[in-house]
Amino acid sequence: MPGNDLTRLRIALTTFFALDGFIFAGWVVRIPAIKQQTGASASALGLALLGVSAGAVITMMLTGRLCRRFGSHPVTVFCGVLLSFSVALPPLTHSPLTLGAVLLVFGMAYGGINVAFNSAAVDLVRALGRPVMPSFHAAFSLGGMIGAGLGGLVAGALSPTRHLLGLTTIGLIVTVLAGRTLLRHRPPTSPENASHTEPAPRRLDHRTRGLVITFGLIALCTAYGEGALADWSALHLEQDLDATPGVAAIGYSCFALAMTVGRLTGTKLLERLGQGGTTAAVGMLLGALAPSLWVALIGFVITGLGLANLFPVAIERAGALAGPDGVAIASTLGYGGMLLGPPAIGFMADWFSLPTALTSVAALAALATVIAFTTRRAASRSPV
Repeated sequence: MPGNDLTRLRIALTTFFALDGFIFAGWVVRIPAIKQQTGASASALGLALLGVSAGAVITMMLTGRLCRRFGSHPVTVFCGVLLSFSVALPPLTHSPLTLGAVLLVFGMAYGGINVAFNSAAVDLVRALGRPVMPSFHAAFSLGGMIGAGLGGLVAGALSPTRHLLGLTTIGLIVTVLAGRTLLRHRPPTSPENASHTEPAPRRLDHRTRGLVITFGLIALCTAYGEGALADWSALHLEQDLDATPGVAAIGYSCFALAMTVGRLTGTKLLERLGQGGTTAAVGMLLGALAPSLWVALIGFVITGLGLANLFPVAIERAGALAGPDGVAIASTLGYGGMLLGPPAIGFMADWFSLPTALTSVAALAALATVIAFTTRRAASRSPV
């Protein structure tokens, strides 16, 4: 495939990653208002948020097959349309049950597009022959930052219904514009595939599979924090630190900005699993237990810097050990942590308090540090 076509594909895929983060952040900053509208308790809201998890898990299991049958590019475009429409549904609900039902649809779109455009990105990275995958994840974080920032600006002026309907309009326009490029081009092939010398799939022995699952657990521990902050940071700032809805939305924007900076810079300190986990644990304790708004925001920034590259590095190491199978196993565990974290926070918030529940993010980041430290030597001895 000519270089210009690869560049166009990269721009289109980057746009879809950014759109995904933008729409998801737009939804999460309106969670406090929709919680009030539905009259949900913290645990009832947690159960409703489980709809996102359930929908995502269902489609994550099926999207791989759909991509093999129809191609990752058409599936990405279809899921982009579904995601854009479904984000407008939560403000139309008035009970936790109906909220959970529409979030099931939203979760199906979210899970589907994540698998589809990651599959498309893997094909493009192989064709380019350059490690550009972190740039796609940085685009997701940047889209989240912009979506949360815009949500903060309009929270006092627009109702959740009008705000999220606006996201539907933006999403559909972007999907049409970027989707045209994806639909025009088939996924590129790497030089090995083009010359029909693709290596045979690598088989996993018990030891390698165990290490891959370990890296998947590291991804799970860290993605748990990303999902928890996405769904609960605004409510924490508004409920526990008396922030206005607009200011509360800035919390996730600060976190997403830090994630973006961390992924774009990829500094040696933050790229190491153990040190990043320690940084995230300290930052989340500060963010959850801070007595003032600004100290909490600083904690969210530190957490974002610490978590930024843990997920990509864990997935990369799993792939180095076991190829595409390793990536698939670790990614599934990682996304599971991101999607199951918010409901878990909801139950703990009802049992204890929301600040106490958010300290579980620090606990899992610390656990990721311990896992990384204890397995580093074993991983270094494994064949790649």
